[in-house]
Amino acid sequence: MTTQAPSSAAVPAPRSGEEPIRLDRYRMFTEAVLTKCAGDPGARSALRSGVRKDLNSVPRMHRVIAHLMPQNVLENTEQAYYAVAAMIAEQARRGSVAAEADATPGDESTAPAAEPETAPSGARWGGERNYGTSLGASFALAVVRSPGLERKMRRGTAESRLNLLCKQGVSGLHRHLPASIRYLRSLDVPVDWARLLQDLIDWRRHSGRITRRWLQDFYRRLQEEERRLREQADAQEPDSVDGA
Repeated sequence: MTTQAPSSAAVPAPRSGEEPIRLDRYRMFTEAVLTKCAGDPGARSALRSGVRKDLNSVPRMHRVIAHLMPQNVLENTEQAYYAVAAMIAEQARRGSVAAEADATPGDESTAPAAEPETAPSGARWGGERNYGTSLGASFALAVVRSPGLERKMRRGTAESRLNLLCKQGVSGLHRHLPASIRYLRSLDVPVDWARLLQDLIDWRRHSGRITRRWLQDFYRRLQEEERRLREQADAQEPDSVDGA
């Protein structure tokens, strides 16, 4: 007997040399997880239970995402899928709790589910259009243009956190990443989950390239903001008056 899965239910294993296509496939997965979290509190709780845990310690997650993943992938790849799904669920719960706090007391039916977040355009924040938004770009956004302007991240804090992540091996990255994602989301900074998933999958072989991209995006965005502020200040200065 065969079972037909929804079009967004499975993410085929990527082939080499298909960077944009890989990202599209990972986005299918993360969007499916976001949809699950928004509509099924039980699934969200099961996924959230896997934050910072290894694959052998997350039995509740399997029923929710096993069918969403490609089969026969390396354990490192599998761990990346599970880690990102767990972080999505944790932040989806944070958004849902905030929404419930704003809802009318005693009226559970009016509490909206967590809405899927939208990351900034890759062409604007992360370099090439097909690259998506890197974690470095998200850290920069937290410093210069956080939606919660009264809760910006200090530049030194952002640099420290980003540099700490860049120095990690695979296990260290999985250990430290959830706290940084939690911090970014507490400032309402969107995270490109699909880009993060691809970076986690590629970390073992290409961490140098990935960290270079993160740091370049971070400092490039800060420099763009500094230039914008200088130009704004120059435009606001009164014209100098020549002597008679």
